[in-house]
Amino acid sequence: MAIAQPIIGPMYCAPYPVDISIVKKLCALSEDSFVVSDVNENILFKVKGALFSLHDRHVLLDAAGNPLVTLIRKMWSAHSRWQVFRGESTEPTDLIFSVKRSSIFQLKTKLDVFLARNTAEQVPDFTVKGSYFERSCVVFAGESENIVAQMHKKRSVQSILFGKDRFNVTVYPNIDYAFIVSLIVILDEINRDNSGE
Repeated sequence: MAIAQPIIGPMYCAPYPVDISIVKKLCALSEDSFVVSDVNENILFKVKGALFSLHDRHVLLDAAGNPLVTLIRKMWSAHSRWQVFRGESTEPTDLIFSVKRSSIFQLKTKLDVFLARNTAEQVPDFTVKGSYFERSCVVFAGESENIVAQMHKKRSVQSILFGKDRFNVTVYPNIDYAFIVSLIVILDEINRDNSGE
């Protein structure tokens, strides 16, 4: 059995696969731009976006509305770098991990994820490979072929009628699913930039 990898918190690591659903509101005039629930439709997380912020900033909240992490796009970054901090902090000492595109020009999105302790950033701790057009992605441990999570978009009448995108995600055992949700929010933002939305 693989060792649990708590990145945001040990309570988000389960010894079995976790299936979650991420609903993105396409016309997010409300603060909640994403809602994350389990297979029984119990809300696990919400993601609040800053509507009128100069910096692209999102806050991942738990079901009770407590801020877990803040996701901030680093301005003027050629590689679309995002940084993720504990709680609502933006202090360098509270950095948990950062994400950037592995190269500036990409046909398919590939992101490198570096945990805060990996200051050299020679080898990523995780990689995310996805296709924007297919709206799917796979998260790997490091540069290996070991899959830790998979996501695919669920097309439905509801997504067309109600202006919502639904993504189904399977997080493998002992992997921090709050961390995976954060990665998918960042992937979605980077893909939005790429598509010119």
